[in-house]
Amino acid sequence: MTSTATATKQSEFALQVRDGLTRPGQKELPSKFLYDDIGSALFELICKLPEYGLTRAEERILSRHSSEIVDRLPKPIAVAELGSGTGKKTRLILEALCRRHTISYYPIEISSAALACCERELQDMHSLSIVGLEREYLDGLLEVAARRSEGQRLLVLFLGSTIGNFGEGASTKFLKQLRDILWEGDFLLLGADLHKPVDTLLVAYDDPLGITAAFNRNLLVRINRELGADFSLDQFAHHVIFDEHTHSIEMHLRARSQQIVSVPAADITVKFSRDETIWTETCHKFSPPELQQIAANAGFQPTASWLDADWHFTEQLWQAK
Repeated sequence: MTSTATATKQSEFALQVRDGLTRPGQKELPSKFLYDDIGSALFELICKLPEYGLTRAEERILSRHSSEIVDRLPKPIAVAELGSGTGKKTRLILEALCRRHTISYYPIEISSAALACCERELQDMHSLSIVGLEREYLDGLLEVAARRSEGQRLLVLFLGSTIGNFGEGASTKFLKQLRDILWEGDFLLLGADLHKPVDTLLVAYDDPLGITAAFNRNLLVRINRELGADFSLDQFAHHVIFDEHTHSIEMHLRARSQQIVSVPAADITVKFSRDETIWTETCHKFSPPELQQIAANAGFQPTASWLDADWHFTEQLWQAK
């Protein structure tokens, strides 16, 4: 990435930190900023925890049903993935696709480290052409759409229930924007976590080893490092709650004491009262009827779905109408 692009990203980061920490009422920071290189590495560790069954559930679905999923797709087709991570799960779909013809694959990530890891994971696949894009999701997808050849369909992968990180109503808005980039007849493979017992969810997002807590507090480390802030990590606790109304897990950083924090690059000084929180992530859990309604509202036709009964996770194949 060029120095100009890096400066632009830093400026955007500073602006959003300023906006989020000076917001009246609930302080809030976008969850995408959790995923710097360190945050992405910590999240990979979270995915291996016994308490966090989401990733293994999706891997089971893709392992068992990738051929069935691919059989429902047209030829030729290119693949774009929003938030590829390491590419380990994606490999299961790509291997099935590559048995039919050479595939162009475009992982779209905001983490350069995750992109590099993904490319290493998949570099031995000889029928696969990989072009990594360090972009925001929709910006990257616009670039992929501009590269596709005439008559070539597009499969967008949005795995891991990342769609659950959008706030109420925002998931439909985002998927509408995604649909506007696609052609009629293109496909979206969407992973979504479903309703499950609250106790199961709470321990999944507040594990006994404290890895999720480290992942959450790393956002403060990043603000200190990149924006010159003076957050004291031991003065902020990882805090997880379940909102019964929205069926969502919320991750917060809770101030252990009254304090003042300076963020020079964002040109702000922020006061925290004891127990005040910064809301850092929402993890919404869906019901199948809710997913059907979101698909219809966003301009998609559901064509097939697969369920992992052990963790209650679904993979949904939708076609752009």
